[in-house]
Amino acid sequence: MRLNFEDLIIFENDDYILINKPPGIASLDERSADKSLSILRMAKAYHADAQLGHRLDKETSGILAIAKNPEAYRHLAMQFEHREVTKRYHAVADGVHDFEGISVYLPIAALKDRTAVKIDRQKGKEAETIFNTLKVFRLHTLVECIPITGRMHQIRVHLMCLKAPIANDPTYGGKPVFLSELKRKFNLKKDTEEQSLIQRVALHARSLTFELLNGERTEFEAPYPKDFDVLVKQLEKNS
Repeated sequence: MRLNFEDLIIFENDDYILINKPPGIASLDERSADKSLSILRMAKAYHADAQLGHRLDKETSGILAIAKNPEAYRHLAMQFEHREVTKRYHAVADGVHDFEGISVYLPIAALKDRTAVKIDRQKGKEAETIFNTLKVFRLHTLVECIPITGRMHQIRVHLMCLKAPIANDPTYGGKPVFLSELKRKFNLKKDTEEQSLIQRVALHARSLTFELLNGERTEFEAPYPKDFDVLVKQLEKNS
């Protein structure tokens, strides 16, 4: 599938480009020999001075801010540093949960190979996430996640601590979502292996709120990509 960077753009002015990042594409160039497409590379091909204001995990879809000049980059970086940027994620979590402004304040440390993280009260770095239930389904919950800090895999490991791992996130205990478990009268074709309704961690960066260079505080929202949208609609339909 050929991706056109311009198709990802939600907002653009002289200073910033806001895109809806598709799942499966790395924010930055990966270290591996496979020099596949990255958002940074696509952004620089579109605008030579482009710099990513933050990053999203490869599997995570959603809103991503790109600065078009050094002043815009510094302006956004300072807001991140002073925790003045509001990030809201939507996650489909396993199980039924009633979260109302639940704050998880648990320090996080990366594992030695840096592929995952764990809660480490001695050596971990400060991490906080606030969770709210948006919708309850029969076996799952749509959760709003507001990270106060920006640690690697923070939302994923904090939801695991609440016994609400993200659907299809085996690293942190999340299970695949099978239509056969949702639909009461579901017949799987003979000799076919059922696939999870979503083929990645069910996490989407829904919105980003920060101050533009003119001092205007603005919220930018990214619609669900097809896979996340299908998952939520199937959960609604079969609840």
